[in-house]
Amino acid sequence: MPTYDYECPACKHRFELFSKVDDKALKACPRCGKKRAKRLIGAGAGFIFKGSGFYVTDSRPSSGGNGSSAKPETKPEAKPAPTATPESKPKKKAE
Repeated sequence: MPTYDYECPACKHRFELFSKVDDKALKACPRCGKKRAKRLIGAGAGFIFKGSGFYVTDSRPSSGGNGSSAKPETKPEAKPAPTATPESKPKKKAE
């Protein structure tokens, strides 16, 4: 349920009201009681997602379930190839 902002033009009182989308707009001001309150047009707060299940990885199949406990992939470090160096072995003495 959204929160709507109202203003009474008679007493300039601004207030918020938490109501259903299909409820009729409030007319009576809670401060002065005159039935002149107007609902203000606002940008709104947008959607606020709470709880688990709202991650990009949740829509993709993964082996770890919903992706929340999956560990990120790590690439193995590239190691330089060993260079071939001629080994010098001591020569055996003839007996």
